[in-house]
Amino acid sequence: MRVVVIGGSGHIGTYLIPRLVGAGHEVVNVSRGKREPYSPHGAWRKVTTVTADRAAEEADGAFGQRVAGLEGDVVIDLICFKESSAQEIADALSGRVRQFLHCGTVWVHGPSAQVPTTEDARREPFGDYGVRKAAIEAFLLDRAQRDGFPATIIHPGHITGPGWVPVNPAGNVNPAVYQALADGDEVALPNLGMETVQHVHADDVARLFMDAMASPSAAVGESFHSVATTALTLRGYAEAVAGWFGKEARLAFLPWEEWRATVSEQDAQITYDHIAHSPHCSMEKAERLLGHRPRYTSLEATSEAVDWLVRAGTVKA
Repeated sequence: MRVVVIGGSGHIGTYLIPRLVGAGHEVVNVSRGKREPYSPHGAWRKVTTVTADRAAEEADGAFGQRVAGLEGDVVIDLICFKESSAQEIADALSGRVRQFLHCGTVWVHGPSAQVPTTEDARREPFGDYGVRKAAIEAFLLDRAQRDGFPATIIHPGHITGPGWVPVNPAGNVNPAVYQALADGDEVALPNLGMETVQHVHADDVARLFMDAMASPSAAVGESFHSVATTALTLRGYAEAVAGWFGKEARLAFLPWEEWRATVSEQDAQITYDHIAHSPHCSMEKAERLLGHRPRYTSLEATSEAVDWLVRAGTVKA
């Protein structure tokens, strides 16, 4: 098939596009052209790249038609962050594609209640990102049910892999936390360190997009989580990271207001967003309907990313 990927040069696209090419699809990547894939791959030589500024073209009402004009059998949108963007693309592609796949987020759920959280759990998002992504999901699923628009939504957790800093055991993305654990220094965690994070390797997200494409009859009109099968407490995560460097974690626990005063405002905000959600989502639906099971555990995915940080010199072992 001819597959159009919007925003294919980022975390997920780095793995997804080589998989699409390897499966024999003709691939068009729509991108601003400002980023190289995180990992080089020969498959990119077979990809047609279309340079487009989505925000500017949406302001003129032209982006949806630009994508429709690429005549994809399947369109995968990895960078849709507004309901109006989803409406424009859906209007332009209605009746013209076999399947439309949108990248959402597990933050559509808001804070965890009963765990593991399933895809049919009530939506109680908070924060701008989660609220906007939940609105997009609701719109696309309504279009699928009401008009037959062939939408599928994939909701990743904390995407990780070689090439960038993963969410760390303090719930933010400051590499100094990994360095402190590698050095055997004391690391303070908020509260009792029992909040959770749930990573997913970018290649597992790519695999789920592929599996959803392979089973459109089961995937259209549905949302699927894309996470490792288990979540990590901050404390357990910190202890594991220290062990990778042959150290025993030295941890301190501070009430939230005390802890936030020990870090930058930016780190505190990122941590708050993660621990207030404390995701622990189920992967049962993807396995049952699509035969998909993640290959990486949370610790396997993050350890691969931390190994890259060490090779890059960001963390010194």
